[in-house]
Amino acid sequence: MSRVHWMLLGALLAGVLLAGSALVAEEAGKGEAGKAKWRDSFPVDKANLADSGKIPFFILEPGYRLVLEDGKDTLLITVLDETKVVGGVKTRVVEERETKGGRLAEVSRNYFAIDKTTGDVYYFGEDVDVYDKDGKVKSHEGGWLAGVDGANFGLMMPGQPKVGDRYYQEMAPKAAMDRAEVVSVTEECKVPAGTFKNCLRTRESSALESGSEEKLFAPGVGQLKDGGFVLAKVEKPKP
Repeated sequence: MSRVHWMLLGALLAGVLLAGSALVAEEAGKGEAGKAKWRDSFPVDKANLADSGKIPFFILEPGYRLVLEDGKDTLLITVLDETKVVGGVKTRVVEERETKGGRLAEVSRNYFAIDKTTGDVYYFGEDVDVYDKDGKVKSHEGGWLAGVDGANFGLMMPGQPKVGDRYYQEMAPKAAMDRAEVVSVTEECKVPAGTFKNCLRTRESSALESGSEEKLFAPGVGQLKDGGFVLAKVEKPKP
């Protein structure tokens, strides 16, 4: 092969390699395995946020309660008739009370607000009490508040979840960096509380820890599954 032909072949190969590198860079920009990047910025008009309301998969109305069970262990999720100002926003307090082996294991007070236009539910932090076997508070691990120590609010639940959407729920770099990916919006799920269709499945993970966990939410109800806990009963507010 002549010197000219070798030069042309070399140029052609270089072009192929360059194109391949550009494609790899483009795919890397989308996140792992070609997925979208995790959303970590949420331009919100805080004046448009409310401390109560509901969307198909998340109900933020005082008195609403979900009772989840895992054998003899329980998880009570209660929307309290309480509010708290966090990061300059009036939020609704949602209490999660978990028992293990008949003993109180953890109580967290979570702070949420809902966008009146989009239905997006934002998470402004939580105060956590972790109990030892003697019923005494041993730590506040996992607690964080938007506006404190560099923490910012995250997106707890989109008003209109779409498969492939990925977003940070917690934005506290030193304490909590949980995130969720929408896996499906057409699941059918049977739990002690009933059988539900067109359910939302999310896969949650953390930027601070390895592993992941899937959760299920039913339209008009809310959370159906959280780890080993499954929904046993729904208690609605009294008229």
